Amino acid sequence: MEQRVAIVTGGLRGLGRAMALGLAQAGHHVAAVGHIATDIAEMETAAGAVGLGRLVWPLVADLRDPAECDRIVAETRARFGSVDILVNNAGLTFTYIDPARFRRPTLQRFWEVGDEIVDNVIATNYLAGDRLARRVAPAMVAQGWGRIVNVTTKLDTMNRVGTHPYGASKAALEMATEVWAKDVEGTGLTINIVNPGAGANTPGMAEEMRAMSREGRAARLVEPDEMVPPFLYVVSREADGVNGMRFDANAWDATLPPAEAARRAGRPAGFVLHPQTAPSAE
Repeated sequence: MEQRVAIVTGGLRGLGRAMALGLAQAGHHVAAVGHIATDIAEMETAAGAVGLGRLVWPLVADLRDPAECDRIVAETRARFGSVDILVNNAGLTFTYIDPARFRRPTLQRFWEVGDEIVDNVIATNYLAGDRLARRVAPAMVAQGWGRIVNVTTKLDTMNRVGTHPYGASKAALEMATEVWAKDVEGTGLTINIVNPGAGANTPGMAEEMRAMSREGRAARLVEPDEMVPPFLYVVSREADGVNGMRFDANAWDATLPPAEAARRAGRPAGFVLHPQTAPSAE
């Protein structure tokens, strides 16, 4: 793979950290963006432990602010020369929306969610990705190559009772992926989704659910590193012809050649029922 430059939001912990380190392991420069300053030291330690410190640039930004989105793009270009890959992974989950979700008998109804929480979730989970994508896409189209990868969630999580506004924010990003992919068809820029495919073992998952999974009282949680094989395929030259698709990590067979694993695990992004097939990368 040619050396590329990537921005990974939510890149200092969980799924984002795994994808950022996977990119660096493949030789790419990575701006790993988070919102918690103390996560920078942990990311630096993780990258340094595997000799990737020179490739990973951790930074803190408030993705809710359009000016911060401008800053992330401008500073990444100033530091590394371009932005070739954008990963919209940042997200506020139920640990923020409803911390007591798994400790009380009733689910929170949509009218019980405050304005500030709704605003922050929509701004982080959808608007930030929209803004960043619009800021980097023109240069990617102009150079004839680029990758935008969105992280949404399971379809049955988006419409599950008690998920507002998380489900709505991820549904917006899901549908945006389908629309954006149509807009860039044939330009060399591709836009796809990579998801865990099930609950993920990250700080965004309530500790109660993580404990239940460890004890065998709940379904197995997807480990962040499981995101890396499908993700690296989607951002590779081998996937130049793959656009507008979603890939779930828990359905990815890493024993297969990547293109075959993608054919089996992929389905078109969006909400229309499609055959469980993916187009060839050729």
